[in-house]
Amino acid sequence: MILATVGVFAYIGVQGLSSKVSSNVDSGAAYDQLAALKSEYSTLSGQFETVKKQVTKSGNQKVKKEFYDAQIELVKANSAVGDVESALSSNLPVEEVNRRISTATNQLQIAKTRLNTVKGQI
Repeated sequence: MILATVGVFAYIGVQGLSSKVSSNVDSGAAYDQLAALKSEYSTLSGQFETVKKQVTKSGNQKVKKEFYDAQIELVKANSAVGDVESALSSNLPVEEVNRRISTATNQLQIAKTRLNTVKGQI
C-alpha cells in the first residue's frame, strides 16, 4: 500500500514537472515570436515615416486620407503586439498567447497592405 502511494505521488510529480517544462518551451517560442513581431513593427513604422514625407510633399488629399487610415492600422498593430507582450508577462495560457500572436501578425499584415496601397498612389 505504501509503495502504491509513493508511486502515485511520483507519477503526479513527474507529470507536473513535464507540464512545466512543456510550458516553458512554449513560452520560449512565444518570446521569440514576440521579438519577431516587434522587429517587423519597427521596420514597418520606419517605412511609414518615409512614406509620410512623400505623402506630405504630394499635396494629394485623397492620398493623405488613405495614409492616415493606414496609420490607424499601424497603431492597431502596435497595440496588438503590446497585447502579446502583456499576455506573456501575465503568464496567460499558451492558447491565449498564440491567439494574440495571430492577431498581431494579421494586424501587421493589414497595416503593410494599406501602406502598399498608399505607395501605389504616390
